[in-house]
Amino acid sequence: MSKTQIPELPDYNNCLVNLANSIEKKFGVETTADTLPLADKYLDKKYKNVVVLLLDAMGISILEKHLKEDGFFRSHLAGEYNSVYPPTTVAATTSLMNGLYPDEHGWLGWDMYIPDLDKNVTLFRNVEQSTEKEGAEPTDTDPEGKRIWGFDSIQEGSEAADYHVGYTYLPYKSVVDKINDAGGKAYYSMPFMPPFPQDYEAILKRVENLCSEPGEKYIYAYWNEPDGTMHRTGTVSEETHDMVTELETITEKYLSKLKDTLIIITADHGHMDSKNLCILDYPEVMKCLMRFPSIEPRTLNLYIKDEYKADFPEIFKKNFGDKFLLLTRDEVIENKLFGPGNIREGLKDMIGDYVALAVSDTSIFITHLEAQLMPGGHAGLTPEEYIIPLIVVENE
Repeated sequence: MSKTQIPELPDYNNCLVNLANSIEKKFGVETTADTLPLADKYLDKKYKNVVVLLLDAMGISILEKHLKEDGFFRSHLAGEYNSVYPPTTVAATTSLMNGLYPDEHGWLGWDMYIPDLDKNVTLFRNVEQSTEKEGAEPTDTDPEGKRIWGFDSIQEGSEAADYHVGYTYLPYKSVVDKINDAGGKAYYSMPFMPPFPQDYEAILKRVENLCSEPGEKYIYAYWNEPDGTMHRTGTVSEETHDMVTELETITEKYLSKLKDTLIIITADHGHMDSKNLCILDYPEVMKCLMRFPSIEPRTLNLYIKDEYKADFPEIFKKNFGDKFLLLTRDEVIENKLFGPGNIREGLKDMIGDYVALAVSDTSIFITHLEAQLMPGGHAGLTPEEYIIPLIVVENE
């Protein structure tokens, strides 16, 4: 039994991994985890097309804040289920794309420490972690005296390697590839996969065109909103409201006219309004660190210098109080924080001496500019971050 008990994790028997395994079962692929009964009762029916549309960060709390109960999304809400931990795009979309828990695939967050390179790498962008330039200063102050930081304060990360670091050190096989290898038909419609549709309507138009083609098929579609808008403006801004309502309108316009198609609309995680700190403002904590934190601002992966390891929990608590739950590496593994699967070979070395889990509305960034620009966040241990919808539309 570990010394520290986590209050509540996402339900790993009722999460995105189980949805992915339901899709695999539907298309005759060998599963690696239990399926999702909530989805199975629809997938057991015979439809020519199965579409999973993921709208980034459109958690249950976001639907309830912005959309009417009789609108397209909420009127088709089949139920709630969970993301994974951390509830963040890198970990969660990867789990939906490959049917594995984060401890199995290893893509835990935006930045990952890669021991072979001794670098923090931004996996999706394949660059070294961006940091703040040494000696950077704020460019101005607002009327309330708050410091304002400019983009020139950031040292952008250079290319991490002349190969893709994530796919080299943490390779996996996607559900789409598994279905195709098993003799089925499966496709992507997302900005990062051919033919690279770059706006939401183009993504839905590709889905429409694929559904009109003969034969049974699976289509995985992804769009990065409302996450992008909420990061910049928070969860209750006018901009967020306009974005969420527009997504609902456009989605209904395109998907309601599809024939013989089962449509599952979901999210990778939810979103919350964050009070942001910058770790550079806490020199007592910084002096303990071997390198900058990785993973996410609400799940901090911390490597500690040997001389501070014993005292670090006290130092961290002195500076951040009870805003975070601090776990040792062993406690992370014993509590199965990143999933109940068999932990991936090498992943233990990518987990720091301590991992800090956000249990409040506070996030810790490594640059002042990011802390300034991102009032909305996710990747912590609050229900609004990990409870997500399963919206089901059955088109005969």
